[in-house]
Amino acid sequence: MERHASATKMRTFGASRCRVRASATVPACGRSETAAPPAPARARRDTSTSMPVFVMLPLDTVKLCADGEQQVPMLQRPKALEVAMKALRVAGVRGVMVDVWWGLVEARSRTYRWEAYAELFAMAERVGLTVQPVMSFHSCGNNVNDDYGVSLPKWVHEIGKDNPDIYFTDRKGHRNQECVSLGCDSVPVLEGRTPVEVYRDFIEAFCCKFAPLLGSIITEITVGLGPAGELRYPSYPEGDRRWKFPGIGEFQCYDKYMLSALEKAACDIDKPEWGKGGPHDAGHYNSRPWETSFFHPINGRFASEYGDFFLNFYSTQLVAHADRVLTAASKVVSRFDKQCQCSTFEGSDAMLYSFGDEKCVVDLGVKLAGVHWWYNSRSHAAELTTGYYNTREHEGYAAVMEVLKKHNAILNFTCVEMNDCEHPPEGQCSPEGLFRQIASIAREKGVEIGGENALPRYDAAAWSRIEANAFHDLPGSPSVAACDQLGCTNCTRLAKLTWLRMEDSMFDSPNWDAFTRSIGRFSGYSAAM
Repeated sequence: MERHASATKMRTFGASRCRVRASATVPACGRSETAAPPAPARARRDTSTSMPVFVMLPLDTVKLCADGEQQVPMLQRPKALEVAMKALRVAGVRGVMVDVWWGLVEARSRTYRWEAYAELFAMAERVGLTVQPVMSFHSCGNNVNDDYGVSLPKWVHEIGKDNPDIYFTDRKGHRNQECVSLGCDSVPVLEGRTPVEVYRDFIEAFCCKFAPLLGSIITEITVGLGPAGELRYPSYPEGDRRWKFPGIGEFQCYDKYMLSALEKAACDIDKPEWGKGGPHDAGHYNSRPWETSFFHPINGRFASEYGDFFLNFYSTQLVAHADRVLTAASKVVSRFDKQCQCSTFEGSDAMLYSFGDEKCVVDLGVKLAGVHWWYNSRSHAAELTTGYYNTREHEGYAAVMEVLKKHNAILNFTCVEMNDCEHPPEGQCSPEGLFRQIASIAREKGVEIGGENALPRYDAAAWSRIEANAFHDLPGSPSVAACDQLGCTNCTRLAKLTWLRMEDSMFDSPNWDAFTRSIGRFSGYSAAM
């Protein structure tokens, strides 16, 4: 009865309103001053017996609202949010995931407004939930189910007016302002700082502010690495209607920084003619593979010497971007391996750290897109434009896994609720096949994998697919217990599930019943079942 009562109170949760509020109660680098029961201690769960579940909070959990003459980030509908979070806790949810929007927090360069997030984290601590913040270095409003808009920081856009090459660019010159191009990762284009330095400083400011919560309330920091926070190129932009499912997408390598890197790579192998741009015959956003010369299933140039050169370049740039950003993030987080207090000298940006004795380990997480359309075709065209050099003849995810393993990062993979039979045959989709490949490589490389649903669903088919992906062995594999005993590397299970996302419909009785039943099964699942 308690679950249903809480759900009833939440029926109007999605109605978002701005409000003016007092200052947050969490001081800089301090824990909430209000006494509260501690959240569950961080521990890696044994996925042979259970799977912890997390829930994504609404995109607009924090948004800009008027406070006098200023626009400041504020927590939306905090009373309703707390009721909802209590309901999740009673249902057995481990914690919540929330976007920490770069465009809201660092609206002015090097100035960070954490108050709304401090209020949210204090709420999670009171309720007894952990938090997985996403360092969202991208805009919101350009992807599937985005019902809220957040841009990059205004000061970044001001720079982009004079230097539009800081954005990803397609063959026709369209600038995608969803995130900063990885081509300029190491170029000081942002007021004297490189993008990687900006991301590093943001993560450092976050860790300093919330140092006492690291490892207890804040258990994992997901590092945004591209559009929608995912490690990929913005090759299928749905927000402006340039792309529609199941189009193959377009290569995003035409800003001057990417073109310069491509030219150098071509000259390094004495093929300067290959460095002028991407493939000229790769179609457009909504092409089908057989409509192009590059992706054609019989004699497509993707399988030629040139195709191999370009696709290696394009995918290697993406992997190198992940390595650069994760290297910077890892160095920051490693400083907080013990609880610390941080302070700044007056009139200076210098930070002083003082460490205690208590360890506070925080995982890093990375999101990988589940680009499952055209997976059953020879070229896997949509994966190629996204930056994953994965074809029927070329394995494309091992390099990504090696970088994640290097930084001990957790992989958060989407589309774990999807069945092959649910998709139109003309798209040659296989979310099941893609998951099997990702899961096998993750286990082979020793990378922990968590699952995310791509769309909010509560039907039996979706829950069954999640359960199969989470607990069942891969086809043709020995049992997980046997794999662990024998040291095999060809089967895996999900370490966790992150549910997309808290919304009004989640608390409707049929959906809530399905959600809580599944949570119960996942938390008590036995390998013997």
